[in-house]
Amino acid sequence: MDFSGHVPVLLQPMIATLAPQTSGIYLDGTFGGGGYTRAILESTICIVHALDRDPDAIERSQILKKDFPDRFFFHEGTFSNINSLFQKDYFDGIVFDFGVSSFQFDTPDRGFSFRFDGPLDMRMTPTEGLSAADVVNTFSEEDLASIFYLYGDEQKSRHIARSIVATRTEIPFTRTIQLADCIRKIVYRKDGIDPATRTFQALRIFVNNELIEIDAAMRASINVLKNNGKIVTVTFHSLEDRLCKQFFKNESAWLLSQKCRFESITRKPIVPTLAEVQDNPRCRSAKLRAGHVVKEPVC
Repeated sequence: MDFSGHVPVLLQPMIATLAPQTSGIYLDGTFGGGGYTRAILESTICIVHALDRDPDAIERSQILKKDFPDRFFFHEGTFSNINSLFQKDYFDGIVFDFGVSSFQFDTPDRGFSFRFDGPLDMRMTPTEGLSAADVVNTFSEEDLASIFYLYGDEQKSRHIARSIVATRTEIPFTRTIQLADCIRKIVYRKDGIDPATRTFQALRIFVNNELIEIDAAMRASINVLKNNGKIVTVTFHSLEDRLCKQFFKNESAWLLSQKCRFESITRKPIVPTLAEVQDNPRCRSAKLRAGHVVKEPVC
């Protein structure tokens, strides 16, 4: 399987911001296709650990392990595993790309995309938890509407939920195209973005507990980062960005309770260039933020 054509979002700004140092130890908390990991390893003589809960990422990691056998180490797991996998004050820097990887979107069998006909799944770990099909076929109309509105900001959430509940009584939803076509009958957009986009985003976030995982990632990072260690985050929608922004602006009550604070590296988020958006429209909403963690009492 060839992964060489994959270019991660905001790759050069990530490297420039993280600024890996010789002999440093870094964590790629969302391995995905391994683009960030490879870039860090190629930037200097350092060690990189990578984490991902997607079983498909294991295969992709083997390529990097062959190229960097003594400097690259892969771990299968979620953000909640970070504190059990690594020692306190271990890393010089951590990077998180919180978006769904291109490999997940482009693999129909994973059910993340409405561009292909595939099983309505969307789980990062395909054997764990409820699938998207489980949710749309069993949740109440009210709960579905809440998910679509809260996690997708879908203004027609109630109309979509009502249509889903009416449709599933005759034919359960099992395929991505089924659901996308149901949504397209209700939502019309003039901006060229597929009408199913917000609902699919909302289902994916809910199925994978993504916001809970991001909060867990930020909290765990504090413990395993060295004093003045860097954390770099790349987000793809406002809900993700809001959580990261809260931490970097020291607005988290939990953060203050740990007697830590962030010193911002990026006063404003770094966004893709027009050329990058033209090459990869998926990155149009990406935002990169970064900060140093300072482990001192906050006066």
